[in-house]
Amino acid sequence: MSSARPSPATTPSDEPRSTPPARVLVLNSGSSSVKYQLLDMSDSSRLASGLVERIGERTSLVRHTPLVSGGETRERTGPVADHDAALKAMAEELAADGLGLDSPELLAIGHRVVHGGKYFTEPTVIDERVLSEIERLIPVAPLHNPANLTGIRTATALRPDLPQVAVFDTAFHTTMPESAARYAIDVETADAHRVRRYGFHGTSHAYVSRATARLLGKAPEEVNVIVLHLGNGASASAVRAGRCVDTSMGLTPLEGLVMGTRSGDMDPAVIFHLMRVGGMSADEVDALLNKRSGLVGLCGDNDMREIRRRISEGDERAKLAFDIYIHRLRKYIGAYYAVLGRVDAVAFTAGVGENSAEVREAAVAGLEGLGLAVDGERNAVRGGGARLVSPEGARIAVAVVPTDEEMEIAQQTYALVGKDN
Repeated sequence: MSSARPSPATTPSDEPRSTPPARVLVLNSGSSSVKYQLLDMSDSSRLASGLVERIGERTSLVRHTPLVSGGETRERTGPVADHDAALKAMAEELAADGLGLDSPELLAIGHRVVHGGKYFTEPTVIDERVLSEIERLIPVAPLHNPANLTGIRTATALRPDLPQVAVFDTAFHTTMPESAARYAIDVETADAHRVRRYGFHGTSHAYVSRATARLLGKAPEEVNVIVLHLGNGASASAVRAGRCVDTSMGLTPLEGLVMGTRSGDMDPAVIFHLMRVGGMSADEVDALLNKRSGLVGLCGDNDMREIRRRISEGDERAKLAFDIYIHRLRKYIGAYYAVLGRVDAVAFTAGVGENSAEVREAAVAGLEGLGLAVDGERNAVRGGGARLVSPEGARIAVAVVPTDEEMEIAQQTYALVGKDN
């Protein structure tokens, strides 16, 4: 890879500007990757996007796509030692398109932070107090919060003069009532160790629930929506009048639906059984439930397209995995129907939710008595943005709504700091 690097701390140029800055850089820092998008919030346009993955390996990949000039995606491989090098590689790519981090049009950097606990209920400008609290939450998000912190600190070093804003995956779910958020265990023990249901994928659920309301021609406050975020990670939420009242993930992203590699709901005594009878350690059980369960544990594949292909060839193991996946999904739809009392729409989103007509059809099959059904022709259409796939005049709308977590983070960041510029 090129050895040219921007200086660690970049400051905006002294060029005069006639309009307030409105660009927001969105960063999603994972344990071995950094995803980014640069957006102009004056018109909600995307200027560039990219990914640095396999950080720390000799075969690291930097992929960058300029989105305003019709430029082609650029890729380069070579060692990217750490997150500091990854963000500097990102800065190089942006600068090559005239979108450098020194631009006076850059207003803020918005960071996806997975776990905000009970404390963070909305987007927050990051300071040392915020960093300390995110760090204190590492025990309940050991795979995610450390990487998020690394991204924040590296970005702050690159542009120490800019507001750095944390947008939390858990924030949208903090409106859950205690009856939904509490586990039925000893209260003092739960409070001492922060054991409660937090929920995740919050930026996606927030964006999709509002987009579904727009699709119906109504305000979010007028509709009740069940959102089904179905990717490799999967979660459901019950959203009443724009506020989350229940969600399927809990203390960690392990609870709830059957996922690509995670088990979802199960009897907690299974863990004790595996430790006492199976001789497994806590770390081994953790790895089993998070990395070797779900669809991959049931049939060896976590790609829904491959599972459907195998089913078409008569593979019984793949069919059973699909049936278990759908059974759990249907249970949550029914449960959240009961929680909400009235449902205006069920919205499918994320990789599987947006692209698998078979999953959508199977998920609502047999629920016609509740007013749920899909139209075969509409449901078979691929792409095309937010759309209804339920029959004309259906009592409950079934929708496909592409999620846009980066736009949600950018909107929340701009709403927080844009008013001051």
